[in-house]
Amino acid sequence: MRSFFGGIHPYDGKALSRNSAIEELAAPKQVVIPLSMHIGAPAKPGVSAGDSVCVGSVIGEAATGVAGISAPVHSSVSGTVAAVEERLHPNGRRIVSVVIDNDFNDTLDAEVVPQTIDEHDYSTDIIRILYKAGVVGMGGATFPAHYKLASGLNRADTLIINGAECEPYITSDHRVLLEDADAVLRGIRHLRRALNLDKAILAVEANKADAIALLKTKLEGTSDIEIRVLKTRYPQGGEKQLIQAVTGRQVPSGKLPADVNCVVFNVYTAWSLNQAIETGLPVISRVVTVSGPGVAYPKNLRVKIGTPVREVLDAAGGLKADARKVLLGGPMMGNAIYDLDVPVIKGTNSIVALAPEQIHHSADTNSVCIRCGRCIGVCPMRLQPVYLYAYERKNKLDELKKLHIADCMECGSCAYICPGRLHLVQAIRSGKAKINNR
Repeated sequence: MRSFFGGIHPYDGKALSRNSAIEELAAPKQVVIPLSMHIGAPAKPGVSAGDSVCVGSVIGEAATGVAGISAPVHSSVSGTVAAVEERLHPNGRRIVSVVIDNDFNDTLDAEVVPQTIDEHDYSTDIIRILYKAGVVGMGGATFPAHYKLASGLNRADTLIINGAECEPYITSDHRVLLEDADAVLRGIRHLRRALNLDKAILAVEANKADAIALLKTKLEGTSDIEIRVLKTRYPQGGEKQLIQAVTGRQVPSGKLPADVNCVVFNVYTAWSLNQAIETGLPVISRVVTVSGPGVAYPKNLRVKIGTPVREVLDAAGGLKADARKVLLGGPMMGNAIYDLDVPVIKGTNSIVALAPEQIHHSADTNSVCIRCGRCIGVCPMRLQPVYLYAYERKNKLDELKKLHIADCMECGSCAYICPGRLHLVQAIRSGKAKINNR
């Protein structure tokens, strides 16, 4: 009965890496850490060239403090700040970044200590810990977690932990659930208690049968965390789609999950919170799936923030000779990069390399819609991609707004299903930019 609108079933490619245990990748000689790795205001530089830093040192102060949409940034290595300057970001723009020469001593900052929680002020302390550790939405959305949790206080009646991982090829969350389920569950319980809820729902797609079985075993005899097994369908990992699939509630246009009394956090976000509490370590690394037909040896790696993508690919045997495109993120919503020296950031859950047969191009740049309506049928937001495409080409911006272009999550379902190979997502992105810039 409960499901979300539209959706597709692309080839998932997860078999390439799902049985690969997480390996620790050694830190590089130099890391480049952008001060914008989250939705919201970029962090402000807190160090200068020549400064010494330790693992976990704050190198970027959150621009708005704990009450705003920003997050602090920390050093992933110990060493010396080589520069604070604009460097190429995975989004294709040049962003102020802190460049650090690694001394390979792994000296911990004195502030990196286990965190205590006041039982009488649990919510405030968890928000403080999330903020101090720079935890953001680790599934790729990168919304500051402290702000999201605060927005749900006294409003949310449902906490959903997102373990869907619906994008093709990505298996990083799957491996975390298999290899460190206890830490994930402890993190979930901290979030549940902060929201003053009796139960949390951990939603996992059915294609992760081994993780589901393990979690059910660990939760046997408990009632505070429910495992909700969902039929596999893309883009079930989207917040609004997951809420609809789990609760049947629909988040209205322009509204947030808190407006339907829900809060959603990613599996790795819960893991990161637990790490911050038990060790004091902020977000200085993340698990990255390196996969795709263009990768020699697909695997899952724990990577220091700021590590060049090139070095991560090398650790997986490098690119095959026929690799044609490298994406940060999955093939549906990931961004293609043109420079392999861009760094891994907080939202980098995967690096996917595609071969020619996975890359589709329009054979005719003047191709037209054949009016099949498939894009409308698969749109999880119930939009009309073909009309958004047509109005963007004609620069009819008022019509784009009337058709709720801002609600598009750019999941790529419409472009995937389009028999004419129209560049629907690119047109929608362009339309949003035109509206914002006019």
